[in-house]
This record gives sequence, structure tokens and C-alpha cells, in this order.
Amino acid sequence: MPKPFPDADKYVFKEPFVKQYSALTDWPEFKRFTLSFLRKSIRVNTLKISVKECISRLEEDWVLTPVPWCKEGFFIEHKNGRLDVGNTIEHTLGYYYVQEAASMLPPLVLNPQAGELVLDVAAAPGSKTSQMAQMMENQGLIVANDVKGDRLASLGINLQRTGVSNTVITLMDGLYFAKSGMLFDKILLDAPCSGTGTIRKSPKTIMMWNPESIKRLVRLQQKLITMAWSILKPGGTLVYSTCSTEPVEDEGVVDFLLKNAPDAKVIDIDLPLKKGTPVMEWDGQKYNSQIKKVLRLWPQDNDTEGFFVAKIVKASTKCSH
Repeated sequence: MPKPFPDADKYVFKEPFVKQYSALTDWPEFKRFTLSFLRKSIRVNTLKISVKECISRLEEDWVLTPVPWCKEGFFIEHKNGRLDVGNTIEHTLGYYYVQEAASMLPPLVLNPQAGELVLDVAAAPGSKTSQMAQMMENQGLIVANDVKGDRLASLGINLQRTGVSNTVITLMDGLYFAKSGMLFDKILLDAPCSGTGTIRKSPKTIMMWNPESIKRLVRLQQKLITMAWSILKPGGTLVYSTCSTEPVEDEGVVDFLLKNAPDAKVIDIDLPLKKGTPVMEWDGQKYNSQIKKVLRLWPQDNDTEGFFVAKIVKASTKCSH
């Protein structure tokens, strides 16, 4: 069972937030998990070490429980209650990456392969970039972009520590990729979002929740997904993900793409986890029937952060025989 924050009572949710989330999910359960500590999790970095070897190095001091949907992922707990998972020799050597279990999902859904050209639109601090490089066995090329220079420092350090060598880092507004003339096999758009799924890690999000600022984010998300779609090869895959539980940032943005891209098709996501029900209608808008194939995760579903993932494939222009 999740361990509640010692001062959970002091967090007061805004009335419109309570109203909205009571309509979306089981509010008492959502609140209980949201005001509980998030389980620590790691992903073993197979670019440097095998899962078996890494586990054997850690298991003397740590209890490791497999993350059901990621074969390199483990929930981790110290036998004496230590919390500094990043303060070990193995972490310094890049043998594992401290990564929230739900955050491992977008790369798994995108499934980049050795030899492909992949774009990570908003890459810092690099958890998903390094995971994709690992999946590609450092073959092919990842363009890892971010819009903020100070965020690129952590991205560069993390890629260096994990031994990633198939990645170039770029610093620019993701919207400029539309002018690059490049077409990508696969694109990960882990979009800037309101972060309502991350309250367990960052309780101040409760106070920052603001429908007006969410509307501004939605406009940016719509621009980014439109840009990403324009530079995706026919037959290519786009994964759109957020750590938000807001329908307008999740199902709403995918619906926006489907309205504007007749060659877009949402694909089922089949992974061993408990899923929330996709939101098919919100704020007076009915969403495209394909939206039922997206992956919506509430914190209470798998005792993780809240998360959203959609897998969208671009129709191939080739004739199929």
C-alpha cells in the first residue's frame, strides 16, 4: 500500500479541480494515491551491464521488484530505508538510470529499432532518450532536442554517463524542425504539460493548477504535434505522451491531430498494466472513436505517476501487394 505524506492534510485541492477529477475518476482513490509517496524505480542500462549482473550488484542492500511492463525496470527499496537511489557506485558508473516506472512507457510504445532515424522533441533530462538508445543498441541516430539551454546540461551529462553514442543534441524550439527538411522514422513527443500526473513527486502542482495556463499549454501541444506529424515519414510512428491527467492535454490533443491529419491512425497499446478508461467526450466535445485506443494511467491504477501515451501511425503511401 502507498505510504501517505506525513502532512497530507495540509494540501488543499481547488474546488474546480475536485469537481473535474470527481467526474473523471474515483476521487477518493485518486486523492489517496496522489498524496502518497511515489515508489522509487530504476531502469538497468544494458548498454553497460546485463540486467542479471546489475541486480546481483545491488541486491545485497536493495530490494528489487520487477516493473511488469519493462524488462529492464525495477521498483527499488533500501533494506534500511535509505532513499538516495542515485547515490551509489553503480549509478555513477551509468549501470542504471533512476526513472519513474510510468515514464518508461513512451519509448516501449515507440519501440525504436537499430538503424532508425528517431527524433526526441523535448528530450531533457534524457531518461527516455537514453532508454531509446539502449533499445537501439546505440545503432541508428537519435536527435535529442530541447528548447532550454540549462536543461541540455543534464541531458548531456546523463547521455554521457549511460554511454549513449548514437545521439546528437540540438537546442531549439521544436517547431523549427518543420524547416529542417529531415523526415524521421519515429518521433517521440513527450510534450511540455501541466504535470498533474506528477503531484506525488511535486505536491506544489496542486497549487499551480490553473485552467487558463493549461489552455496555453494545449495551444503549444497542438503546434508541436502538428510539426511532428509533418516531418514523420509515411509508415512512421509518432508517440505523443504527457505526465498530465488533463483530457484537453491528452485525448484532446490527439483528437486535434486526427481532425487535421486524415493519414493518422491510432494503434492499440498492449502492455501488462492496469489502464484507466480513455476520455471520449470532454467539455462539450466528442472525441474521435479512435481515441479509445490510447493509454490513460491514473496514479491509483498501478501505484505510479499519472501518465498518458498515444501511438499514432502515418499511412504509408506505397501500394500494398
